[in-house]
Amino acid sequence: MGFGVFIHRSDSIYNDRPAEQYQFPSQYLRRVEACVGDWIIYYEPSKVEDSRGYFAVAKVQQVIPDPVTPDMYLALIEPGTYLDFINPVPFNGTNGIVEKSVLNDEGRISGRAQSAVRPIGPSDFNRIIDLGLDNNESLLPRVDEIGTSFGFKDEQAPFEFEQSRDRVSYIGSRIVRDRIFRRTVLRAYDERCAITGLKLINGGGRAEVSAAHIRPVEATGPDIINNGIALSGTAHWMFDRGLISLSDDLEILISRQVNDLDSVQAFINKTRRALSPGRQFERPHPHFLQWHRGHCFKQ
Repeated sequence: MGFGVFIHRSDSIYNDRPAEQYQFPSQYLRRVEACVGDWIIYYEPSKVEDSRGYFAVAKVQQVIPDPVTPDMYLALIEPGTYLDFINPVPFNGTNGIVEKSVLNDEGRISGRAQSAVRPIGPSDFNRIIDLGLDNNESLLPRVDEIGTSFGFKDEQAPFEFEQSRDRVSYIGSRIVRDRIFRRTVLRAYDERCAITGLKLINGGGRAEVSAAHIRPVEATGPDIINNGIALSGTAHWMFDRGLISLSDDLEILISRQVNDLDSVQAFINKTRRALSPGRQFERPHPHFLQWHRGHCFKQ
């Protein structure tokens, strides 16, 4: 087992669903198999417009041959492990390249940086997790930049391992995941309820809106931003109980079981469509909306 980096583009031609599976050709089979049972970080190349850089973490459960496409394989992601970063991490940050292992002995970027799948060491993993998850609120140790030099690897390795184990525990915590999910979803919606259009801030400066999972965690819904939607309290209650839902193009659907249709119609925003984030990859995915209509929505 070992940590890895998987390159994924939001406009990918591959059959990728980052929270569920990653498709790759046979040339990367050994590298992906080395990650089975461990965590990988998703990276979007800088040449992609509005690149997210390192943008999420997930755990590889198993690798299988693609049942549809010959000579292709699927890395299946362990349910409930995918997590979007609060802060996308650029390849070249304020303190230089964050993935030090792509540098050669002269400190220059090597061809390894072009590999769609590549191993990543504990120091790089810890550093990217800290930057991506805004880990200043936790008790986890920060990565010591001095300790990332190419010397003294034998002495640093046990410490790095313990740091990594702490971070794995951190990103597996339901409390932590809920907090991170809320921050990423509310930022995407500008802290505005997608159903009512209202942006209400309480006296403490906190938004009176929550981050709802379209497919709930209890039904193996992942903590990916396109499985989330920002909803005020009443809208969240109605959504969870199937009294409202959304079409694939975000038309607001009202159940026939609603006992006060006029009030509900006055409650939703005038466009009769849910507000959505500006970036396509942040918008509710039809895959999750279809699940909600099929399993929650009361026709």
